[in-house]
Amino acid sequence: MLPTEHRLRRREDFATAVRRGRRAGRPTLVVHLRSGADLLNEGDPHVPGESTPPPRAGFVVSKAVGVAVVRNKVKRRLRHLVRERLSELPPGSLVVVRALPGAGDADHAQLARDLDAAFTRLLSGGAR
Repeated sequence: MLPTEHRLRRREDFATAVRRGRRAGRPTLVVHLRSGADLLNEGDPHVPGESTPPPRAGFVVSKAVGVAVVRNKVKRRLRHLVRERLSELPPGSLVVVRALPGAGDADHAQLARDLDAAFTRLLSGGAR
């Protein structure tokens, strides 16, 4: 489970990451990243007053992924994978991981490879 300070909860935060962030797609998921530096420069009201807020992550797993049991399994796997990679993200970043229908059939290793590839692309500056 992600610690409370690393969770995205507000609709506005999800919207900011998806609409204003960069995107990297893989076969099983799409990752949206809004850099923490961008948010601090704009004075985002949802970023706490401290100088370096922690990166926060949220997950979107629709019914297209599968039945409730499958969706929850995918969410648990993604939360676990993102928790291990939070230290790679810039402080204050907003990350939204959206599972695609293929994520329900993917194993843990495939999700990890896709997430790593998406983060590598986003953090190297190669995405939109």
